[in-house]
Amino acid sequence: MQETNTFDGTCKKTVPQAIFVFLQSNNFEDSIRKAISIGGDTDTIACMVGSISEAYYGIPKDLRNKALKVMPEELRKTIISAYEMKRQNETQKEIKNDIEQER
Repeated sequence: MQETNTFDGTCKKTVPQAIFVFLQSNNFEDSIRKAISIGGDTDTIACMVGSISEAYYGIPKDLRNKALKVMPEELRKTIISAYEMKRQNETQKEIKNDIEQER
């Protein structure tokens, strides 16, 4: 796969590659490693694979914490705020579903 994959930044090429890589992965870290090793437009492919993999596998706490330690403070605050909003939305949906089921 790596030997024949050339750089092509178009969606027509990178989206199918990202989906393929995700489907071949076993966990979050495995998916990122495979995305980088596939060759071609690896940063684009890894971004897409990382997004899909986070939604499916979640990010391991140790990997998340290492990343948060090295990023700029402003970016760290933005990411933490986004996760807090996500948790609030999930809690609100859960409460709404519970109420609707009781009716």
